[in-house]
Amino acid sequence: MISSEDLEIVSKQLGRPARSMLEVSARCICGNPVVVKTSPRLDDGTPFPTLYYLTHPAATASMSRLESAGLMTEWGELLVGEIGEQYLSAHRSYLAERESIEVVDELKEISAGGMPNRVKCLHALAAHSLAVGEGINPIGDLAVANSDWKIEKCQCDEPKGVPIR
Repeated sequence: MISSEDLEIVSKQLGRPARSMLEVSARCICGNPVVVKTSPRLDDGTPFPTLYYLTHPAATASMSRLESAGLMTEWGELLVGEIGEQYLSAHRSYLAERESIEVVDELKEISAGGMPNRVKCLHALAAHSLAVGEGINPIGDLAVANSDWKIEKCQCDEPKGVPIR
């Protein structure tokens, strides 16, 4: 369940009303939302493939910088062998999690971030890693590790001031 306070914070982070949020899946050290889980079908009926959505402005800016540096192409070349197998497994895990909420026929076999064949969106891949933990999505893990934003260091405009333990 999403609190009204979290809904307000995420709306402020996004600069628009948050839509169809189910929960906060990852929080900054100060307690503010970083990743939210979104319904596979928005309230207006639109299919929405991005189950885990990165909302924190500093985190999203950092992922944009990594994308601008060309890392999507570089990391896409890693999708052979073991990393490609792990990425495919991350894709399947993502689909299973989303389908445990709701099966949306229009999204069949579509996950996020380019999985399982390419690296398309580091924002979505990092959100997946932050939500489910390290070791599931190898490219999301690389994005988080190479980011100049860190979940352990508050970079919020208005920190809550209550460390999450």
